Amino acid sequence: MNIREYLTLGQTLTPHDLVAVAFFLGAWVGYSRFAVWHGRRAASLQGVLDGLRATWAARMVERDNRMVDINIVRNLTRSSQFFASTTLLILGALIALLGYVQRAADVVSELPFAIQASNRLWDIKILLLVGVFVYAFFKFSWSIRQFGFCSIVVGAVPQPPKDARECAGEIASVSLLVSFASGNFNQGLRSYYFAMAALSWFLHPWLMIATTLWVVWVLYAREFRSRTLDVLRGGGIEIASVRESRRRWR
Repeated sequence: MNIREYLTLGQTLTPHDLVAVAFFLGAWVGYSRFAVWHGRRAASLQGVLDGLRATWAARMVERDNRMVDINIVRNLTRSSQFFASTTLLILGALIALLGYVQRAADVVSELPFAIQASNRLWDIKILLLVGVFVYAFFKFSWSIRQFGFCSIVVGAVPQPPKDARECAGEIASVSLLVSFASGNFNQGLRSYYFAMAALSWFLHPWLMIATTLWVVWVLYAREFRSRTLDVLRGGGIEIASVRESRRRWR
């Protein structure tokens, strides 16, 4: 496909495809903004963990040996490193798929409820997934760097002071850097959820809309209404006393 054909790719999209893509992008951006806005008014995983990070940073300056704290940062970094490397593998596979569009289209066309699509439309669908995972890679890689900055700050904290207020700056720096890094990791991981919605576009645009709604609900339930959040807020004893709660993994 030459450059002139790429410039006319938009003409390949049907009205249903345009609505589905617009809804997908709007739901992604809208939920990201809603999560920040609602998180300032209600309990959320990010908000509760921010408080725990501040407590961890305050306890950190009280310790002579901070190997425990370095190991915590190292473990957090490994998660971002794993997803960053996995994202690169997915991007490589998607780019390779651009050379086998016809074969992939033949396979998908045999699935029930799948609609027929031209090779040009398949290119657009694959490029949308490429864009999602490129965004995820930048988020994961920036998260890795921020965790690295945090480990440097931990190493620069002086010996336990007589008054923790003497290290108020270091405490704030550590907790904020970990919060920033975790926030970027969360956004990168959120991209994987929305990639599942984008993947359903290969079958049908209306399925993409339905899957996007499902992804938004799953993200909202886990960030604002999960039992994990209740445990982190200090309700572990109450939840553990309810036998029925043990059957629910949220």
